[in-house]
Amino acid sequence: MKRLLYIMLGALLALLGNYWFTSSQKPDLQRLYMQSMAVENQPPVVFIHGILGSKLKDESTDQELWFGPLWRLLFHDHAELALAIDPATLEPQAGSLKPFAIADNTAGKDYYGNVMRTLEEVGGYEPAVPGQAVRAGAKYYYPFYYDWRLDNAHNAARLADFIDQIRQDFGDPDLKVDIIAHSMGGLIARYYIRYGRTDVLDSNDFPVNMYGGERVRRVILLGTPNLGSVKILNAFIDGIQVGFRKIGTEILVTMPSMYQLLPHPLNNWIVTAAGAPLDRDIFDVDTWRRFGWSIFAEDTRARILSRFESAAAGEVYLDTLELYFGKSLARARRFVWSLTVPLPDEHPKLIVFGGDCTLTPARILVEEVGGISEIRLYPDEVAQPVPGMDYDALLLEPGDGAVTKASLLGRDTLDPSVPRHQYSFFPLHHAFLLCEQHDSLTGNISFRDNLLNTLLSID
Repeated sequence: MKRLLYIMLGALLALLGNYWFTSSQKPDLQRLYMQSMAVENQPPVVFIHGILGSKLKDESTDQELWFGPLWRLLFHDHAELALAIDPATLEPQAGSLKPFAIADNTAGKDYYGNVMRTLEEVGGYEPAVPGQAVRAGAKYYYPFYYDWRLDNAHNAARLADFIDQIRQDFGDPDLKVDIIAHSMGGLIARYYIRYGRTDVLDSNDFPVNMYGGERVRRVILLGTPNLGSVKILNAFIDGIQVGFRKIGTEILVTMPSMYQLLPHPLNNWIVTAAGAPLDRDIFDVDTWRRFGWSIFAEDTRARILSRFESAAAGEVYLDTLELYFGKSLARARRFVWSLTVPLPDEHPKLIVFGGDCTLTPARILVEEVGGISEIRLYPDEVAQPVPGMDYDALLLEPGDGAVTKASLLGRDTLDPSVPRHQYSFFPLHHAFLLCEQHDSLTGNISFRDNLLNTLLSID
């Protein structure tokens, strides 16, 4: 009996030892790419952050307001992030708040520091800025930071200027760059490839000119919501939790970029309690008004009015905000469609990385309770479940917590055996799927390993 116990104990220890050995294994990036450090003449890399991903400061006071000091990040409502709206033109005004750096490490959380250090310390890339003199043979990467609150077409035009200056710095009119883009940054990159600095969002014609496509070799997208994000819809309804406070919907709706992250019309994004899809247009302001979402919710309107000295001034602002809301939705509709129209035969193909291990909002639900339509964002909110309905499967799909796998791959369905929708052109080269949360993707060791392998490969 004792001998049997010893054998069983030995087997258990062996299993545990094997578990700890295998679970602690990770690629040795220095060893893998030590010979690549000396490789010359690699295309310059442009690194584009995602939404919330650049630091913003007030140029008039030089005070950093996003992310700012830790106490401010945790306890402030961030109302100063709201864009002013010109009531005559309904154009957003950034004011004195300007981006000045990519967020690397904030409040103990590494956002983009890991990936930039990997490019430098393992890949042998040197950080650079446009307009800087370059050395023959050296490898450079260029962090592109931008005001993530502004329209993505506006920031794509800035990206066009950014890359054109790099080409001038290298003195090579045929130079092509590699792009690494996280989250919303991937949408900016994709718009740039199609249209460069041309704004095509004032009509329903999307004349592709491939301005950016002629200047890009490889495009690496990380956690990009290529068919939008229901998590952003939830944020429009309920705000974004930051620390112990929320960035309220009344602040988010002043930012054109937020609308451009909403679910693409190809998505089945809203359903009944019985699981049937509802025919509702997310880019029609009347949909928001009927459901009482966002600035049409009574509590949100009360918060807005409380910021004004007089009720009359508050009502004037609300009228302007409603007009702006409708205009921003219409422009966002064109933006999402502009990214799904076909491209010419010669175009950069997309290398996609993202998560598929976290249940992620994929739909919202309308439940009739006492004759009133109630919105349910999560399965546990359903008050009168229909027998046999799996609300976890209905409302949530695998993803990274913010972007579903289907959206990441530019598909309207999770099932990979179903053909891509005929109106969704998405030039995917290949994809790598990871077990990682959205805001931790850039630090994932497997991503950084495959990133370097992709950048440094000659084919």
